[in-house]
Amino acid sequence: MKSTYEQNLPITTWAEEDRPREKLLAQGRRSLSDAELIAILIGSGSRSESAVDLSKRILNSYQNNLNTLGKLSVQELSKFKGIGEAKAISIIAALELGRRRKEVDTPELKCVFSSSDIFHVLEPYFADLLHEEFWIILLNKRNAIINKILISKGGLAGTVADPKIIFKAALEHNAASIILAHNHPSGNLKPSPADIKLTKKIVEAGRMLDISILDHVIFCDKKYYSFADVGEL
Repeated sequence: MKSTYEQNLPITTWAEEDRPREKLLAQGRRSLSDAELIAILIGSGSRSESAVDLSKRILNSYQNNLNTLGKLSVQELSKFKGIGEAKAISIIAALELGRRRKEVDTPELKCVFSSSDIFHVLEPYFADLLHEEFWIILLNKRNAIINKILISKGGLAGTVADPKIIFKAALEHNAASIILAHNHPSGNLKPSPADIKLTKKIVEAGRMLDISILDHVIFCDKKYYSFADVGEL
């Protein structure tokens, strides 16, 4: 015989300690599963499916990966039966708050000495982006960060980074060196021919101005590709 919870009965009929809201109050936030937390956000399910079951179905569609869920649009979430625009917006807003909290909680690195340092500095800016962005980090002679600057935004396939804008920013801030960075929302970590060509162009221009290009890092989900690490600068 199926248990009470497997018969898709409303959450209000569940034992009080198993209802997400009551469970959070009684046992704390960490006692709840991802599906139960999302169920609190969406509030209610339907006659045939509880809010928890609906949340499980959504998570299961994306291999229970919250990072993937955080990239969905309102339209994509609304495709699930039982999720309207308002519920989709609630889910997206909560996941975005979580991303921003991570950005605030991550201690700011004062100096950059490796591709790993670059990743930790810029990963919060690239997380969950569905379009390409090109950023630079400006450093002084001690490799201390002077500034982080967004150079351009583009679409899914690419963005245009103008070397004149990059070096104008470097000169205005008296930077000794520059780190280049952009993301690949397409999921392909490998640099494109355009990426390689642009990197070489900026490196050569930097030599003329006595401004070093220390690295060009490509971000893709939780991974990165460093031109410096593979000896391509």
